[in-house]
Amino acid sequence: MVDKIKEHISEIEAFQARNMEEIESFRIKYLGKKGILNQYFAEFKNVSNDQKKDFGQAVNTLKNAAQDKVTALKEQLESTQEEKGIYGDLSRPGEPVEIGARHPISIVKNQIIEIFSNIGFNVSEGPEIEDDWHNFTALNLPEYHPARDMQDTFFIQTNPDVLLRTHTSSVQVRYMEENKPPIRTISPGRVFRNEAISARSHCIFHQVEGLYIDKTVSFADLKQTLLYFTKQLFGKSKIRLRPSYFPFTEPSAEVDIYWGLETETDYRITKGTGWLEIMGCGMVDPNVLQNCNIDPAEYSGFAFGMGIERIAMLLYQIGDIRMFYENDLRFLEQFKSSI
Repeated sequence: MVDKIKEHISEIEAFQARNMEEIESFRIKYLGKKGILNQYFAEFKNVSNDQKKDFGQAVNTLKNAAQDKVTALKEQLESTQEEKGIYGDLSRPGEPVEIGARHPISIVKNQIIEIFSNIGFNVSEGPEIEDDWHNFTALNLPEYHPARDMQDTFFIQTNPDVLLRTHTSSVQVRYMEENKPPIRTISPGRVFRNEAISARSHCIFHQVEGLYIDKTVSFADLKQTLLYFTKQLFGKSKIRLRPSYFPFTEPSAEVDIYWGLETETDYRITKGTGWLEIMGCGMVDPNVLQNCNIDPAEYSGFAFGMGIERIAMLLYQIGDIRMFYENDLRFLEQFKSSI
């Protein structure tokens, strides 16, 4: 009888369970009212007196082994289930991966680049810290020229010949110095002007400037290029060019598109006229070509420039330029669905 009890103890020690149902079946088998342990207790009265001591000790050992096994199996299974509940599928990321969004300035800049790339314009870049020659003098703005007052400039205090570029026209100068016509390039980039920050202006902003130089380039080529651009970006097919002044182009013009007067917002942003200014342009001044070692008697060209923030404000109906620089997630997350 004692040997049989020892076999049960060995069986208990070797037992493993995969779920609570198996543990409960094991408990009932050994510790239930009709279980093996109660059967041995009932048999105790039939054991001879000389064997009662060994038999009783063996039954107690069996009882403790069964109870300890049930407790250990439950703790082990609960621990496994808790770990699975916390971590789930360990092959999956621990946290949901948030979808990022491009900045609206980047979205608009990429759209502009794509539009002009389709008609043969490449992209050129240059330094943001510039010298006086490339930013002013080569562009028909010699020292003490009154037109320099049109651009409030950040000069480097230790060297008055070095400044933060006020426009990306400096990139065009560098490109003309390094490349021979025909030239067809756009220059997107960040520029700096010493201006008070308000809802409509900022000391840091972005521009895209375009340049086309070849033989027999005319003002009609400029107009047709800008008409193509406005149709592609705004879906507007009506533009007008108003006479203006820029030191590095002659003649010069401001470009307006007819925005329309269909909504109250249209009235507000166009001041009731329906027309909206979007950029400046003109034929490259012969002096600029000569400064860049291009013969103005053989070549001519046109240039244009626009502020990316201004275009983005029009496209997305943003009323305050400062929103582009505040890094407010509530604002930036609105552009997740944009390209």
